[in-house]
Amino acid sequence: MILRRYPDGAETLPASSGRSLRNSLAVLAGVIVAVVILLTALFTYRLSETTRLRVMDDNLRTRTYGVTLQLQELGTGDTAGVERALEDFRRATPWVKIAASPSGSNVFYGDPVPVAGPFTRMPSGDQLSQRTVAGERVVVRRSETGVTVAMAEPLDVFHIVSGSWGAAALVIAGTGGLLAWIAGAAISAVGLRPVRRLHKAIDAANESDQLTELPVDGDDEFADITASVNRMITTLEESKTRQAQLVADAGHELKTPLTSMRTNIELLMMLYNSGRQDQISEQDRLDLERDVIAQMEEMSILIGDLVNLARDEAQGAEPEDFRLDEVLEEALDRVRRRRPDLAFQFEADPWVIHGDRFAMGRAPINLIDNAAKWSPQGGTVRVSLKAAKRNAVLIVDDSGPGIPEAEREKVFERFYRAPESRSMPGSGLGLAIVKQVFDRHNATIVAEASDDGGARFRVVFPGRPPGDDPQNGDEGALARTSRVIPRKGYS
Repeated sequence: MILRRYPDGAETLPASSGRSLRNSLAVLAGVIVAVVILLTALFTYRLSETTRLRVMDDNLRTRTYGVTLQLQELGTGDTAGVERALEDFRRATPWVKIAASPSGSNVFYGDPVPVAGPFTRMPSGDQLSQRTVAGERVVVRRSETGVTVAMAEPLDVFHIVSGSWGAAALVIAGTGGLLAWIAGAAISAVGLRPVRRLHKAIDAANESDQLTELPVDGDDEFADITASVNRMITTLEESKTRQAQLVADAGHELKTPLTSMRTNIELLMMLYNSGRQDQISEQDRLDLERDVIAQMEEMSILIGDLVNLARDEAQGAEPEDFRLDEVLEEALDRVRRRRPDLAFQFEADPWVIHGDRFAMGRAPINLIDNAAKWSPQGGTVRVSLKAAKRNAVLIVDDSGPGIPEAEREKVFERFYRAPESRSMPGSGLGLAIVKQVFDRHNATIVAEASDDGGARFRVVFPGRPPGDDPQNGDEGALARTSRVIPRKGYS
């Protein structure tokens, strides 16, 4: 995967619409503050409304109690005394209506105040009624001596105060939200500076088509994001380099067989088109045709190896647990069918690894096939897998000429072919594919000399014996697989 710029007019993913992150954070802060202020104001408003109503009721109860005591001191039928008491009350509290009925009388004097309603008996023995009637708060007290006093206080002032307080709360909420938006914009501008720097650096890298690492400042979350982007850039740069190298190497390796094949085909076409095919011998014509077929086969092998190499780099398979010894046995069976003139020795301890079974199925085939290719007719290929507690060692020996010590590291390079192998069929990619697959499975491979002077490849695999994981159905240790396949024979 490579970062690239799209040309003008090219179809791209639609840009996200809406506010920038900075404005979104500022608006969010303003909304949160405004909502908190409004909720607080609503709670306070309801609390203050309840409190003021309770205070009003307390005052009215106290006043009715005081007037009741005054009227109880008057004699029966002292109408003038009742009028004086009511007049004195009006002068002291002109906003409160009052009506009273002295003891032994059913007549009410004073203002028109509703005196009916549900009554509650108080601990003192008096009966008390509190209710709201026609925009007034009405309190009526009936004493045990028969005196009744009713007072009514209008709620207009109460509502005016409550409305003023609510309007003030709205103003405070709006002002607080605006201030919070301004503060949020300023704070987000400061907090998002690393994001803007990161954005500019990525844009600069995209415009210049150069994947350069970004500077990491500090040790906060933005620094972690920058470090992650740098790791992504490094991975992309490595992938880009591998792709460029693969294309360059493939072009170089394809050029030779293509040139040779084109020359031979053009020669054959020229002879047949000009009617001079009789000028070359039948043997020369057959040699040319065999050369063309061999070159086509060489190109097919090369293209197949390139496809396998590219597929392995994609790493798209889902990893799973599988038996390495079974994979090796399958690979050995495939190779020995192509070389019945060789003897094969196979020993393998049961071993489980985690990874791509399909890729791991190809890599041992390439490795064993390489040993078979270099072994002379009548030779022996030896494959063994010995398990330990934490790893297993695979050894593949052949009976060929071996690998010079100076070239043992080079054999895993792409398209590398030793001088003595250039006359043999092959692309030079087989061992490169093997190493790439093994590297993906955290295995290490080295080239050595075998006991009989041939080549030895030693591979160390991580994993576990099957009996170490009974939860997955592995119960107990399994026996080692051992096979000896003679030349031109099958077992």
